[in-house]
Amino acid sequence: MSWFESLILGLVQGLTEFLPVSSSAHLRLTAAFADWKDPGAAFTAITQIGTEAAVLIYFRKDIGRIISAWARSLTDKSLRSDPDARMGWLVIVGSIPIGVLGVTLKDQIEGPFRDLRITATMLIVMGIVLGVADRLAARDESGGKHRAPKQRKALEDLGVRDGLIYGVCQAMALIPGVSRSGATISGGLFMGYKREAAARYSFLLAIPAVLASGLFELKDATEGGHVSWGPTIFATIIAFVVGYAVIAWFMKFISTKSFMPFVYYRIALGILIIALVSMGALSPHAAESAG
Repeated sequence: MSWFESLILGLVQGLTEFLPVSSSAHLRLTAAFADWKDPGAAFTAITQIGTEAAVLIYFRKDIGRIISAWARSLTDKSLRSDPDARMGWLVIVGSIPIGVLGVTLKDQIEGPFRDLRITATMLIVMGIVLGVADRLAARDESGGKHRAPKQRKALEDLGVRDGLIYGVCQAMALIPGVSRSGATISGGLFMGYKREAAARYSFLLAIPAVLASGLFELKDATEGGHVSWGPTIFATIIAFVVGYAVIAWFMKFISTKSFMPFVYYRIALGILIIALVSMGALSPHAAESAG
């Protein structure tokens, strides 16, 4: 992998990780459109450490409170009803599905799931799902001619059942094209949560899953020696800087705006990929992963 490729891929990772458009799909597509080798699942997982570092810093006050309250609740039962302590447990509960499926489906994630036809299909299908969820949320918030606005749930209303459902939604993002934030936010909206609440829990839930995946791939890459460390570290730093700016923008955006621009983008991109693959202008299969 060249330094220029790592610059572009780091920018793409930072720009798309927190938006409901699938960062893994965009890394795969950027390489395909530029006629580069597929950066591979290992590169994706390692650069995600950079974007998750951005999450840790942006939500540092929330995370600090959650970790402190959760740790104290281990020995003090009276603290287990504290919202921050409960959130710590719910992040753990919500991380179980992706942890189990990530290990079970490792070979598929690094192979068949990277087929562009699957990516395009997931972009379209999950785009429609996000669109429906967004419309439901908008209807509740605005009410109607004969219906009063409906109060949607906040993070304080989150329980074990909803946490597990969020976790299952997050696990779907193991398939490129689904989008971790898109799937979890859609799940949250369908369950009746506010946009900001769904996004905030989505970001918090991603921390253990993404860091574990990145460290797991880091270990394999170190032992296997098949990663270009200089460009990969450079891309990770770029992803961190850009990702931090995107989080700040996205949290402000969703407080007043609809997700529909992302829905239209996903569907249009998915249709374009299917058309290019059908015409033979784009190979559905990944080129040999970049080293």
